[in-house]
Amino acid sequence: MIPRQDIAPGYSISRLIKGGWHLAGGHGTVDRSMAIKDMAAFVEAGVTTFDCADIYTGVEELIGDFLRDYPGLAGSVQVQTKYVPDLAALATLSAAETEATIDRSLRRLGREWLDLVQFHWWDYQVPGMIDAAQTLNRLREQGKIRHIGVTNCDVAHLKALLDAGIPVRAHQLQYSLLDDRPNHGMVEFCRRHDIALLCYGTVAGGFLSERWLGASEPAGEFTNRSLTKYKLIIDDFGGWELLQELLATLADIAARQGTDIASIASAAQLSKPQVAAVIIGATNLAHLDANRSVTRVTLSGDDLAAIATVTGRRRGPDGDVYTLERDRTGRHGRIIKYDLNKIEPVK
Repeated sequence: MIPRQDIAPGYSISRLIKGGWHLAGGHGTVDRSMAIKDMAAFVEAGVTTFDCADIYTGVEELIGDFLRDYPGLAGSVQVQTKYVPDLAALATLSAAETEATIDRSLRRLGREWLDLVQFHWWDYQVPGMIDAAQTLNRLREQGKIRHIGVTNCDVAHLKALLDAGIPVRAHQLQYSLLDDRPNHGMVEFCRRHDIALLCYGTVAGGFLSERWLGASEPAGEFTNRSLTKYKLIIDDFGGWELLQELLATLADIAARQGTDIASIASAAQLSKPQVAAVIIGATNLAHLDANRSVTRVTLSGDDLAAIATVTGRRRGPDGDVYTLERDRTGRHGRIIKYDLNKIEPVK
């Protein structure tokens, strides 16, 4: 079975989390009935924690349908969603609108409370972040939310939330062999404040896999949103040649471990300080057996040293967590969709 980790008193999660972004569109056609059956298979395999968001189109409803269709499994499932108010709504966001959005997530999921709500604020120049977080905390005290987390937050603003009395339990962030920005202060800050790290991007949308080992650098636009996003990270990391060196190193380790490149890449992150779980962006069961092997991989000192020999030559990406993506005119920010929540004004 998949090991578990406590991230708050009385609340444990599976160290592999089934991600929901890939079910929201932009990654191929989703067969709804098959997706629900796949969720049951993940839970039966021990991956009981699901990640979703109010801005992942249709995913909260999909998980809600699964919970209703499989009541025998529903009680063992943790659903971790996100509260991501639209960029266009930040300046006028009210407490009533925040509560209405949380109520909508409860309806979609068919639950009386949300296990973990991970809060994101698009633009730190727009005031109101602390007020919105305090509304979430009030809803936690009322029982609509069990725990509060953040996603894609930098150190300064995470500190501001803690200073305001917000009990942040987890931080979902991009953290991989290619992207080590959390090491620029975030990991140590979260260690001091007992905040669990939930990592996405550990396989870089599939770039960290046998599919790309020895392949020529792709040219042109991608139809897959993940590949578009993570190719930018590869360019910042050091380019295609350095990626190939990393893939070759991971392939050697995988061969000795009897697994694959993606599993080694995820296991490497899972072994890092303060990391409670990695998020698997699976749209089907094709890689479930390999996913399960992630928690069985034991990387030796020599394995980690071999990986570090390559990653130590990185050129970037630079800065704090998600800082590059917050520049809406930059390479990373231009590809992001900022207004997917469709918050309706509450009068």
